[in-house]
Amino acid sequence: MQNKKIRVLLADDHAILRKGVRLLIDAQPDMEVVGEAQTGREAIAEARSLKPDVVVMDVSMPELNGIEGTRQICDELPYTRVIGLSMHKDSVYVREILRAGARGYLLKDSDDADLIRAVRAVAHGEAFLSPAVSDAVLTDYRKHVSNPVDLLTSREREVLALIAEGKTNKEIATVLNLSVYTVESHRGSVMEKLNLHNTGDIVRFALRNGIVS
Repeated sequence: MQNKKIRVLLADDHAILRKGVRLLIDAQPDMEVVGEAQTGREAIAEARSLKPDVVVMDVSMPELNGIEGTRQICDELPYTRVIGLSMHKDSVYVREILRAGARGYLLKDSDDADLIRAVRAVAHGEAFLSPAVSDAVLTDYRKHVSNPVDLLTSREREVLALIAEGKTNKEIATVLNLSVYTVESHRGSVMEKLNLHNTGDIVRFALRNGIVS
C-alpha cells in the first residue's frame, strides 16, 4: 500500500518562484503541492481550507507578512507545519518566524535538495534550518529574549504591519474589514504598549523586529 503523500501549500508573491518550487516538489514520489497563495491572507485562507501538512511560507509578502501568517496558521492548525522561506540571513527574521511557530527556515538560494529535506523533516515533526544560517543566529534564537511584540494582540500586530507598510487608517480599515475608529483604537494601543510616538517610530520598530522588510 502506497504511503500518504506530504501535502504542501506554497505561499510566495512571486509566481516564478512558486512554479519552480511546485515542479521540484511534485517531482518527488512522496509529496505534492495542493495549493498556492500570493499574499499572507491568501495563505491563511488556503491553509484553513486545505489543511496541508506543510506550508512553505515566504517571510515577506503583501497584505500580511509571513511571520504573522505563520502565527495565525500555527495557532489555528496545530497539525500544519510551516517552513519560513526568505532571502534574509538576519537573525531577527529567523527568530521571529520561529517564535511565530515555524518548524523550519530556508534561504531562497538554498540547494533544491535542502528544500526537499526541509519539507520531509518538518512533515515528520523535526526541525530544519538552512545550513547557511549561522551558529550566531541559532544562539540568538535560543536566548529566548523577551520581545515587546509579544505584548500585542494578533489584531494589533496586523495593524502594526499595515501601518509600517504605509497604509492609512482608512486603507487599513478596508483591508481588515474594521471601522476607522477601531483601527485608530488599535493604533493607539500599539503605540502605548511599545512606547512609540509617531509613524516613523512604528516603521523603525517594524523593520527592527522583522515585521516588515
